[in-house]
Amino acid sequence: MTIRNPLAALPTHEVINTPPHMGDQDLWSSDLPLREAIQREGADWAAPKLADFGKKAGRAEVLEQADQANRYSPEVKPFDRYGMRVNQVSFHPAYHALQELAVANGLSNFAWNNPKAGGHVTHAAMNYMMNQIEGGVLCPIAMTYAAIPTLKASPALAQEWLPKLLSTEYDKRDIPLSEKNGAQMGMFMTEKQGGSDVRANSTRAVRDGEGYRLTGHKFFCSAPMSDAFLTLAYTDEGLSCFLMPRFTPDGQRNGLFLQRLKDKLGNKSNASSEMELNQTWGLRVGAEGKGVKTIIEMVQGTRFYCAFGSAALMRQGLVQALHHTSHRSAFQKLLIDQPLMQNVLADLALESEAATALSLRLGRAIDEGEAGDKDAAALARIGTAIGKYWICKRAPNHTYEAMECHGGPGYVEESIMPRLYREAPVNSIWEGSGNVICLDVLRALQRDPEAGAAFLSEVETAKGGNALFDKSLDALKQALADPSDFQLRARRLTEHMALIWQAALLVRFAPACVSDAFCATRLGAAWSGSYGTLPNGVDCRAIIQRARGAR
Repeated sequence: MTIRNPLAALPTHEVINTPPHMGDQDLWSSDLPLREAIQREGADWAAPKLADFGKKAGRAEVLEQADQANRYSPEVKPFDRYGMRVNQVSFHPAYHALQELAVANGLSNFAWNNPKAGGHVTHAAMNYMMNQIEGGVLCPIAMTYAAIPTLKASPALAQEWLPKLLSTEYDKRDIPLSEKNGAQMGMFMTEKQGGSDVRANSTRAVRDGEGYRLTGHKFFCSAPMSDAFLTLAYTDEGLSCFLMPRFTPDGQRNGLFLQRLKDKLGNKSNASSEMELNQTWGLRVGAEGKGVKTIIEMVQGTRFYCAFGSAALMRQGLVQALHHTSHRSAFQKLLIDQPLMQNVLADLALESEAATALSLRLGRAIDEGEAGDKDAAALARIGTAIGKYWICKRAPNHTYEAMECHGGPGYVEESIMPRLYREAPVNSIWEGSGNVICLDVLRALQRDPEAGAAFLSEVETAKGGNALFDKSLDALKQALADPSDFQLRARRLTEHMALIWQAALLVRFAPACVSDAFCATRLGAAWSGSYGTLPNGVDCRAIIQRARGAR
């Protein structure tokens, strides 16, 4: 006797051939490429923590909180009921619940609280899993993580701020630092007239005793409820870096005047504001006139975040597409068993695995660089820009293709896919859009010979593993040796470097069905960049099974 679902029995028809609710996801055990990368990149000791967090972050209730945090956007509250200027932003309770989950599990500071091999790899893996559920909430998490090296270079600031930034207690109260159990750090540099060209900024800083007073306007200030911010302003000696807390040392609200919140395409849970600085009190960080050099390490950290954040969007889009096509039939056959759909899904899986592999390899380079390995540090410098450019650039179309696998149901807001799709472009824009990043790659190649040498040394370890890889690597070396029209070719060079690096990792560590398919398309002569164009002979079924967690 078949028991029918009473919810499916409608007056005019019975609901059939629709995927079941996914429910809880185990973001760790279902992700074989992630687990393999953790082991080879030196973070196997953290596997129990990652396994625990993968279950926590993948719960259906967390996904519902993410939906609510984006559906009910933050609201600016410049004044209180008495007309006092408070410059606050209010958030839906779901936002705070997600922040509590992230902070309690160390997503902003695990690497700094565990300064050993694999710390930054673990950091990337935890944030990669959380990003699959919700990315906007992690903006202050990313900035807090990235700010810590910059503050370490200023002992007095480090003594005051690091204990609270390294805390695993989420404290949402808008009160002075001395009264808080934990703190978060923000960053804003962009002004209307300059954008990525921060040297065009006009904000001025004038000395006031031990501190400075800043006056100007910042056009994009995300996470404006952070407890302090790093920013850039001009002194008589040039562009300098400053830390500005929400409260001055005497406990008064600082001159951080919220103008409005941006109505963004995506990233809705995260408040992004315009901020007026009017005699705002701050302390200089680093040498006067060396602001860009001081803050660049923080920028490197947030660019690392952009890379694995985009890899996370790809992974979750793939997971959703696999779930839908595994339960939806057309023409008497499950979608996942249709040859053309298999081609699409396998191609999406290749892109996702390559992005994950490169992101976590970057984490190991950062770990080893922190430990004093100069070659690893050089690889991290140029590799962060390469990964940030390419992975972020590939995410929007990947997410769109995963959405298309669902047909119409993937286009409606009840699905997670529209939110993933809207989120996908932000990492490519934040912390330097495509052209800015590619020019940074060129600068690294031209001004830092160690960076280019470290990159080539890294990818040459895969030589001999695939004929197409060998041929493409030789072509890349020729392109890098030719300095003519470097800027004109900057995107093409950066793309080529990214694909060679991803291919090298897959050739060395992934099954042949994955690496050969990746090289045949990404390094082949006829690749269009469209998904679902794998050539004859590719074992799509094996690639899909791997993406579903089967060895």
